[in-house]
Amino acid sequence: MAKTLKRTAAFTALARSLMSGARGGPSLSTRLAALPRMLKATAKGQYDGGVRVAMMAAATAYVVSPIDLVPEAFLFVLGLADDAVMITWLAGTVLAETERFLEWEKERDRVVVI
Repeated sequence: MAKTLKRTAAFTALARSLMSGARGGPSLSTRLAALPRMLKATAKGQYDGGVRVAMMAAATAYVVSPIDLVPEAFLFVLGLADDAVMITWLAGTVLAETERFLEWEKERDRVVVI
């Protein structure tokens, strides 16, 4: 049940994030440009996204891993379906986390200026 809720939340975040650019939220290019800054701030311990960044890295490694070719070779459609689910989850998580990071940056900059 918990995994289903996490997947649902990731898919919801993906849809919400894609639509937020049209509604005045950060655009996709802004979010993607924030990725290197997010990774750097996480590595320095300034941003608390360590676990989420690690999960995104693990998902990316899973999708591009040659070991993942084994299910595709034997299960065909089901083997590709797990990649599709993983890529969708990864996209939603990246978009949600970059939005959270941009809010964190904005708050941090606001506090520093005062």
